Amino acid sequence: MASPDDLKFQEFEEATDLLLADPGASTLSMSGSSSTALAGATGDIKLDMSDDEGQEESSELLRGEKQTSGFWTFEYYQSFFNVDTMQVLDRVKGSVMPLPGRNFIKHTLQPSPDLYGPFWICVTLVISLAISGNLSTFPNSLGSAHYHYRPQFHRAAVVIFLYAWLVPLGVWGFLTWRQREERQQSGYSFLETVCVYGYSLFIYIPTSVLWILPFEWLRWLLILVAMVISGSVLVLTFWPVVRDDTKVTAFATVATIVVLHALLSIGCKMYFFQTATPTLNHTAAILTNKTH
Repeated sequence: MASPDDLKFQEFEEATDLLLADPGASTLSMSGSSSTALAGATGDIKLDMSDDEGQEESSELLRGEKQTSGFWTFEYYQSFFNVDTMQVLDRVKGSVMPLPGRNFIKHTLQPSPDLYGPFWICVTLVISLAISGNLSTFPNSLGSAHYHYRPQFHRAAVVIFLYAWLVPLGVWGFLTWRQREERQQSGYSFLETVCVYGYSLFIYIPTSVLWILPFEWLRWLLILVAMVISGSVLVLTFWPVVRDDTKVTAFATVATIVVLHALLSIGCKMYFFQTATPTLNHTAAILTNKTH
């Protein structure tokens, strides 16, 4: 029986013969291969561990177990404004072009509703209502000594922001309650409800600017067009959620949403764009100045 030393010596002789036969052949020592294999194995282990960490992080995100910041931190509210310009423009386009069967929340907002667009839409609407309302009433009061400019920014801000927050809060609370009572279909979150209401107000920005034109029939026509467009966005969004409820509740909910939206439109027109008529004294004063 050959000893281990004889086997090593025989292996060395075979290697020498191979080198003599082919001098250009390369050799690889056992120690080098062992270290290379060990290094490769170590690298595989490290790679596998990193992959496992990535899979665990992804699974946490999918299960919603990823820890988020508290509501008192800036990072918590920063996520509501994490939206780019193209997303906002696409959502504005969807709010002025409602299509049958196209749900604004499911097809446009999800999975990342925002507050950036609704906030600036409300701010812009407040400014346009206040300025356009004053410009529309100024020609009718031109030359009157009793006319005093009264800025309407605070009143417009109260009306618009209360509507944009309180009405969605009431709609969301009612739908959540009905969902727990009878319905099986999932509803919308409060953020999604506020978002769709905010974007639905965009059509009133150009409408309020056109209300400056001193034609009463045109103003009412613009109100009707704006109500149909913005109301259609709300109806197409909330009808799929309430249609599985009882017929009375479903139609009453949609009717309430439409009526509140119409009251906002008509109220803004009647208050900020009043049809002022010159008084008798004002007319007499103008005639007197012309005679002199």
